[in-house]
Amino acid sequence: MKRNIVCFLVVAVFISMPLLSGIAFSENDSCMHCGMKKENFGHSWVTIEHDDGTKEGVCSVHCAAIDMALHTDKPVKSITVGDYNTKKQISAETAYWVIGGDKTGVMTARAKWAFETKGAADNFMKANGGIPATFEEVMKASFEDMYEDTLMIQKKRQMMKKN
Repeated sequence: MKRNIVCFLVVAVFISMPLLSGIAFSENDSCMHCGMKKENFGHSWVTIEHDDGTKEGVCSVHCAAIDMALHTDKPVKSITVGDYNTKKQISAETAYWVIGGDKTGVMTARAKWAFETKGAADNFMKANGGIPATFEEVMKASFEDMYEDTLMIQKKRQMMKKN
């Protein structure tokens, strides 16, 4: 009887391993801090790669700022972000950034958008407003906005629970 149970457990583990590894991969498709899906936020998705090789996928620079604050012991190797227009992951450092404008931001009242080309950023600003910025300025703005953005998110979630 014990032998049958052991055999069953071994078979169950081997059968479930592909399923469990699928769960681990699917976590990268949702923001680890707020749960928003990558498929819906490719235009603002941020991937942070740490020096130790680990990667974090988050929906926005707001959640990237949270991640960086929570992982001060894990130096960042590289950061990519979704191009606003194409959703293609591009280097956050070399992206052309726009802060503000008429488009609602992701997890923030003051939007922060990345573009692969200066022309795309300029076209966005002509149509929607905003100001050009560097990645460093965007991250500083994200940390400056954190308190008010957190209150805004909490308020929205409370309203959603009531409905």
